[in-house]
Amino acid sequence: MGVGKIVQIVAVLAAVVAGLWSGFPEAAMVVAILGAVGGWFIAEEDRQRVLIAAIALSIVSGGLNAIPAVGHYISSVMASLGNLYAAGAITVILVAIYEKLKP
Repeated sequence: MGVGKIVQIVAVLAAVVAGLWSGFPEAAMVVAILGAVGGWFIAEEDRQRVLIAAIALSIVSGGLNAIPAVGHYISSVMASLGNLYAAGAITVILVAIYEKLKP
C-alpha cells in the first residue's frame, strides 16, 4: 500500500468523521487539505471519475435530509465527501494543466 492510498483512506475517514461530528471548527480545513493532497495521487485514467464524483456529490448531498432521524447525518457526510472530492478535483485540474503546459 503506497503513500497515495494511505492519504486517500485517511481523507475519506476524516470526511466521514467531519460529517458526523462537526465539533471542531477546523474540520473543513482538514478535509480540504487532505482532499487536495489526495488529488495529487489520482492516476491519470481516474481523473475524469474524480471530476464527475465531485460534481455529483455537490449536487445530491442534501437530497437525503427528508429521511427521519438519520437523513441529516447522511447528508452531512455526503456534503463533507463532496468537499473532499471538490478539493481533490481542484488538484486534479491543476495537475492536468501543468502536464499540458510543461515542455
